[in-house]
Amino acid sequence: MNNIIGTYEKEQIQKLTSNKRIPAFRSGDTVKVTLKIVEGERTRLQVFEGVCIARKNNGLNSNFTIRKISHGEGVEKVFPLFSSLIDKIDIIRKGDVRRAKLYYLRDRKGKSARIVDSNRGEEADQYELVETLEAEKIDKKSSEETTDAVTESKSENEQSQNKELSKTKKDNQEVVNNASNTTEEKSESSTVETENSENESKS
Repeated sequence: MNNIIGTYEKEQIQKLTSNKRIPAFRSGDTVKVTLKIVEGERTRLQVFEGVCIARKNNGLNSNFTIRKISHGEGVEKVFPLFSSLIDKIDIIRKGDVRRAKLYYLRDRKGKSARIVDSNRGEEADQYELVETLEAEKIDKKSSEETTDAVTESKSENEQSQNKELSKTKKDNQEVVNNASNTTEEKSESSTVETENSENESKS
């Protein structure tokens, strides 16, 4: 049952991320989330920028929490990671923290709430990397299957060649045996004829 659910979630994640880039961000990173806001027949984009204070990785139910300070008040929003209302996610700055949950920032203000910048360099997109690894596994599996098929065909060819050689040897041996039998019969008949001729000459 768990395997079926896991397979279904993977298929849905691939569909949801086929046309959308999801970067590999962590807690402590400053992230800009662009949302689609539907108002009647019109759709507009709204940007929410802040620090990621928590991430929950749970398949299709994955989400992340963004916190920002607006007019001196802390505002937090929880976004489903694979929501169709999220247009894109951009990493503004990468932070260096030692915790997975940064709830302590709720009690801090000003300089004490600052996060040290991290120099992690460029990182591959989270779900693009997973799809690449799966594609590599599939290619490796197909190459192994091809190798096994080639090996089996070679062994079958060798077996058929060995059978043909043994059959040819058997046929050649039969020919040799037949030839030797024919020679012996000829020699015996010539011996009998010689004896008969000698008996006739004596008589």
